[in-house]
Amino acid sequence: MKKILTSISFFILSATAGKAQTTLPVQYQELVKTLVTNLPKTSEKPLKTTNSTNSTNLIDFAKSMLGIPYRYATSNPKIGFDCSGFVSYVFSNFGFKVPRSSREFSATGTETSIENAKVGDVLIFTGSNSKVRRIGHVGIVYSIDDSGIKFIHASSGKAHSVTITEFNGHYKNRFMKIVSIL
Repeated sequence: MKKILTSISFFILSATAGKAQTTLPVQYQELVKTLVTNLPKTSEKPLKTTNSTNSTNLIDFAKSMLGIPYRYATSNPKIGFDCSGFVSYVFSNFGFKVPRSSREFSATGTETSIENAKVGDVLIFTGSNSKVRRIGHVGIVYSIDDSGIKFIHASSGKAHSVTITEFNGHYKNRFMKIVSIL
């Protein structure tokens, strides 16, 4: 008899405990209802963000990966990046479909001129030998000011990591084109 009463008591307690966990008290139900009705209405069309907002967010995200080591054929921040792996990882984080290969960036986005460059554009360079005019490196325009252009990229050179570099003589000699993706 004791076992039956214990079993029934356990069953009743379990049933009421389960119900208590799935039902909010009335005061909280009213609070949730009030909060939901005061939420701003969303339109059917997504809000358009400006390119400057997109480029700022993109660069902030890219900058958060400074110092991640260079690693050939990799696009994983836990392991490392090669140049195109870094650029594709950054852009894909914002929903852009971009190539994984530096050579394929040549046919992506809209080609622009260095004079019309904007933060967030992709610079396309030769490989380390500027005399071989074949695409081999990419980076993202990081800043443009009176001192010139700086870009962020995964470098296999001295830094051997994600770094910010000036668009100087060495890179100007290797420069092939610039494309706008944003």
